[in-house]
Amino acid sequence: MLTLYGIPNCDTVKKAQTFLQQKNITFEFHNYKKQGISTEKIEQWLNQGYTWGNLINKKGTTWKKIEDSEKPNTPEKATILMLSQTSVIRRPILEQNGKIIFIGFEEAKWANLQ
Repeated sequence: MLTLYGIPNCDTVKKAQTFLQQKNITFEFHNYKKQGISTEKIEQWLNQGYTWGNLINKKGTTWKKIEDSEKPNTPEKATILMLSQTSVIRRPILEQNGKIIFIGFEEAKWANLQ
């Protein structure tokens, strides 16, 4: 089962959803705004070899609004930030059976999904 993590008003998430729908690929959408994210899920992602730096969108407005002195410098502080401000998490994240297969949407990279 595929799970697409993101927020519904994000243009990149919309593109990913449209791509999956056009390929008739079944997926579940996890809306950070309504469903949040759990510490366990973030830890699961970190245990897959991703760093907190891979998971945080440093180009987004949420990140840019955070004072430099408040920006995380450890996985623990990054987890607290992602739990409290889910908009800082990169999106979309596409997961299959609990494993991340893509972070971000690039149609060429997703082309072989079935």
